[in-house]
Amino acid sequence: MRISLFLSIVLLTAASAGGVHAQQAEVVDGVAAIVNKEVITISQVRELVGSRERSLREVYSGNVLAAKIAEMRAAAVKDLVDRQLIIQEFRKMQEKGANIPEYVIDDRVQTIIREEFGGDRSAFVRTLQAQGYTMTRFKEVEREKIIVQALRQSKVNENFVVSPNQIQSYYDKNKGAYALPEQIKLRMIVLREGAGSDVTGAGNKSQTATEIRQKLASGAEFARMAEMYSEDDATRDAGGDWGWIEHNTLNEQLTKVAFSLRAGQVSDVVHIGDSYYIMVVEARKNASVKPMGEVRDEIERNLIQQERMKVQNRWLETLRKKAYIKILS
Repeated sequence: MRISLFLSIVLLTAASAGGVHAQQAEVVDGVAAIVNKEVITISQVRELVGSRERSLREVYSGNVLAAKIAEMRAAAVKDLVDRQLIIQEFRKMQEKGANIPEYVIDDRVQTIIREEFGGDRSAFVRTLQAQGYTMTRFKEVEREKIIVQALRQSKVNENFVVSPNQIQSYYDKNKGAYALPEQIKLRMIVLREGAGSDVTGAGNKSQTATEIRQKLASGAEFARMAEMYSEDDATRDAGGDWGWIEHNTLNEQLTKVAFSLRAGQVSDVVHIGDSYYIMVVEARKNASVKPMGEVRDEIERNLIQQERMKVQNRWLETLRKKAYIKILS
């Protein structure tokens, strides 16, 4: 059961499900925003950004941390305001007969129980209770989520058509996103001073590495030599195979040597610290850009998504213009 994921969902949906009536809100820590006659509390904002704030605190501190948290909370307030505007818009639609059937909510709950709790309804109810939720309140939260999703979707039911010129223009402006770096297919033998024994029995890994290099020059199979002598536990059984690597895979010194090799070429012994390395490049791929044919569908999806977001944002802007909105935090 993925209960931890479910708990995150509970918190996020509770925070993002819209404001509460002013007369019902327990505003013990202040009001973040007012949307017409309803409020969004600071605690709702904190719930929405709580996990992300914790991540920020692990990376930043001081003024930088404060600025990033302020930016995140401002974005959260805006999101909660938009969600509350959508809920209020749906209430107007209800006066004309719009409704979310109860079975839709029940299906959502059953899906959560099945996917997050392995079908164990008792475990689901216990988790709700531990978080201070009743089933009724949880269904209300899910209902509001469905409302927000449904109304957003209803505003973008157009069939957007993206022209070939739009796709080509996007590709030309974003070629960096489709760049493929130079790569090599590498095998490597690693020997370390003080690790195991060598072919001479004298513990001299430099001499052992030189002898292995000579055997390779005489036609010994690199993969076989790696299986016999390499002391890199991660790759030894695979014949020293590192697969396809990029410039940032190895340290600077090994990278310089490896990427200077031709396909099929074996390196000299490379001595770094207490380790000795022998590498062979089996194949190379030059840096390139994915051709248009490979990314056309991806670009088309991106452009359609952008158009959908524009339509949604225009609709939300009309709701904002008609509403009384005051941001207090």
